[in-house]
Amino acid sequence: MARPRRIAVYPGTFDPITLGHLDVLRRASRLFDQVIVAVAPSDSKNPWFTLEERMAMAKEACQGIRNVQVRILDGLTVEFAHRHKAAALIRGLRKFSDFEFEFDLAHANRLMAPEIETVILMPSQDQFVTSSSFVKDIARHKLSQAAAFVPRCVLPRLRKKLAERA
Repeated sequence: MARPRRIAVYPGTFDPITLGHLDVLRRASRLFDQVIVAVAPSDSKNPWFTLEERMAMAKEACQGIRNVQVRILDGLTVEFAHRHKAAALIRGLRKFSDFEFEFDLAHANRLMAPEIETVILMPSQDQFVTSSSFVKDIARHKLSQAAAFVPRCVLPRLRKKLAERA
């Protein structure tokens, strides 16, 4: 009898997707048979990029990671995970200041869906400072410096977005 496929969901705004996100995603892809990158609408975060733009960047950035799919996250994350038969939620933890938020989120998800585990993965040391907010702050001042923190497909989109915002 074949074992059931292990599926995980990696939710986030991905505004834009960064090398830190991809680092965590690659780690998760080694642990699970399938990882679904769930791009969240997140109006409360006031994203630079539309949901469609973030989806396109994530799909392009994830090419080459064989067991990854990119989808729109609709509804609660745990409900999305149930619909996709996921056993786990992937979260990245960069630094200690992230811990309290991630701890509270994991606890809330466990209360709603105790059968779904939260798996915390840390990025490589060279990606500890990388976040979407950090990338946007750098890009505002010196776009070329942002290239060190994002996949190649993101830089032209950042350039275009900055021109639109000017």
